[in-house]
Amino acid sequence: MISVQRRSGNSLSWNFACYSAAMVCALISAAALLHLSGGDVAKAFSSLIVGAFGSQKALLGSLAKATPLLLVGLGTVIAFRAKIWNIGQEGQVLAGAMCAYWASLWIGPLPYLIAVAVLVLAGLAGGGVLGLLAGVLKTRFGTSEIISTVMLNYIVIFLLAYLLDGGPWMESGATVAYHQSPPVNAMLEWPTLFGQGAAKLHFGFILALGATVLCALLLERTPLGYEIRAFGSNPTALRFRGTDISRLLLVVMLVSGALAGLAGAGELFGTSHRLRAETLLGIGSSGIVVAMVGGLRPSGAMLAALFFGALKSGAIYMRLQSGTPAGLVSAMEGLVLLFFLCAAVATRVHITVRSEAHA
Repeated sequence: MISVQRRSGNSLSWNFACYSAAMVCALISAAALLHLSGGDVAKAFSSLIVGAFGSQKALLGSLAKATPLLLVGLGTVIAFRAKIWNIGQEGQVLAGAMCAYWASLWIGPLPYLIAVAVLVLAGLAGGGVLGLLAGVLKTRFGTSEIISTVMLNYIVIFLLAYLLDGGPWMESGATVAYHQSPPVNAMLEWPTLFGQGAAKLHFGFILALGATVLCALLLERTPLGYEIRAFGSNPTALRFRGTDISRLLLVVMLVSGALAGLAGAGELFGTSHRLRAETLLGIGSSGIVVAMVGGLRPSGAMLAALFFGALKSGAIYMRLQSGTPAGLVSAMEGLVLLFFLCAAVATRVHITVRSEAHA
């Protein structure tokens, strides 16, 4: 007789087996997609690995791609652990970049470190205010945060399109099909740690690592972290404890949006150096995947961000070497998310086989 029971926890070996099986299934499914698309599976996977880890430049490129994903993933972890479904990361990333770019236009002759600090704060503020707005709509009018964050995504995207397509931030001489802002002031570019070009590892990587430590400490070692976790498991008990639920929701949305906004500012002043929609779109949705695959834990989000950063970096080389369709990388991300979510369910299920004697 087979019995299935839900359990709050299982052994480390069982969890490892579940996630290992999920990775194997995701790789097999990706290989099947490659084969069906007419690609050379062996060449595609070897090119992917070489493009992600085959050289110092490739490794730095993977870390650079992982940086914004980690920041967005951490913001998602904070919100989702409270079961506040903030899915406005796309707009919050753009808002952070836009606010930081606007601040750069008004920064006077400040010392370099102070100017960078102002841009960091502007990025945090841009994403944080957008997240806070969704929180206000939830607490004051009962608007679902799912609906409000999605709608705010569209508003921010269309606002950026206006600003760059014939608006005040459009680069002189840029075409409608390739609208972008002028390059940012070279004196405001964020410090480079290693590398150059697309494989440049900038100051934002240090911020992302620091944010990982702070988020872990926040969730596990502070009263606010306890309230966030309790809000996700039993908000009624938390309310009877005397916690201001509305205030907590606003704080969570503010922090979640601020981390996403910092990712946008980092991409602008650390990597692309000009405001361009296509370089920022997709970071928010991928950050949600990073948080979910990471098990809604800061340490897990860091590992997942490194994995997806390597996937995105290696995919560029894979497309050049094997002619793999560009959309296949997004499909691979979706497969990883699907199987890892199944693994997360499996880690909470205990299956036993019992034999019953019959008279």
